[in-house]
Amino acid sequence: MAFITATDLSLGYDTQVVAKNISFSVSKGDYLCIVGENGSGKSTLMKTLLHLREPISGQIKTGDGLRKNEIGYLPQQTIVQKDFPASVREIVLSGCQARCGISPFYSREDKALAKENMERMGITDLADRCYRELSGGQQQRVLLARALCATRKVLLLDEPVAGLDPVVTTQMYDLIEGLNKEGITIIMISHDIQAAVKYASHILHIGDRIFFGTKEEYLESEVGRFFIMQQRGGEKNG
Repeated sequence: MAFITATDLSLGYDTQVVAKNISFSVSKGDYLCIVGENGSGKSTLMKTLLHLREPISGQIKTGDGLRKNEIGYLPQQTIVQKDFPASVREIVLSGCQARCGISPFYSREDKALAKENMERMGITDLADRCYRELSGGQQQRVLLARALCATRKVLLLDEPVAGLDPVVTTQMYDLIEGLNKEGITIIMISHDIQAAVKYASHILHIGDRIFFGTKEEYLESEVGRFFIMQQRGGEKNG
């Protein structure tokens, strides 16, 4: 059974629908990229997968042993979040909160997990630094380490390379690809269609037309070919 199965979702706010007729599944080891035009409902879908928002209609089921608190999340950062006055260690540790239950204290295991994930992200030397003093790329590594403290199964990433320079963007994509090869399932919103078709195993395209399938199927589909051509045209004109 798949980790996540979504069936005939309609998404939005109150009764205002921003996306509809969305069906897809995500299995262990998949790398799903969610693409589509701006305002098509990609971030709303992410919040719905996290149970932060209920679908207007349709349903989302989890399976294959995945629990709701076993999904790590790396959101888009706001200006306020970028200026958060806490140490790197404190922010990474906060990813363990779902594991702590009602305890207000972090266990020895939590601290060991935070240390392990800081090592995985190459930020151990930043542990005592204030988060707001870091570069954008360093901050994203911190937030990725935090998300990894919440899960060993599924990561939801909302535009994880937004605002990063090309070198740091490549490094971030390489980190995410490495995590996927370790067995972590990736669900990523991306505005970068070239990266999506390079790294993803599956593509979910939402907008006026909906597509879900393998990367290869997307490249052969009418919606995929049109969207890629449209994106390339926009880059040339930008």
